[in-house]
Amino acid sequence: MVLVKTQAGQDAMKDRHGGLTSRQRSAFILFDGKRTLGEVLAATAAMGITQDDVQAMIEQGLLAPVGGGALPVAAVAAPAAAPSATPAEGGAGETARPSQQRYKDAYPVATAMTAALGLRGFRLNLAVEAASSFEDLAALAPKIKEAVGEAKYEPLRKALFG
Repeated sequence: MVLVKTQAGQDAMKDRHGGLTSRQRSAFILFDGKRTLGEVLAATAAMGITQDDVQAMIEQGLLAPVGGGALPVAAVAAPAAAPSATPAEGGAGETARPSQQRYKDAYPVATAMTAALGLRGFRLNLAVEAASSFEDLAALAPKIKEAVGEAKYEPLRKALFG
């Protein structure tokens, strides 16, 4: 997902208001309409920027998706919860969601997880950033699970396979 500063965000940055912490301000500068959310989170992981910080900036109206489209609040906060997964007719555990939708749901979750690993997960984060399909992300899932642990992996498992 690519985000860009809104006019309100640019004004808040210029006037130094809008409730941005210094950490958030550093991340806010990187949202230029070219970098993905994952790239910004990876670049600011050492400062402790999380998806919650980005969600706060979106809720304040400081960031918006490129093209001005509406952004559902759940798209950043909990991508796996956005569409409800219903089992396919006669499928054993397979979801009715197309793989493209599962990729769109899982990609921000995977980038946030690997970005949170810092330098320890740098190569894994690059691999996630390079993933361009559901199949690519599914192939990386075991490595992500190993790196973050069973409990932290659960949101990604739900986004990919749930």
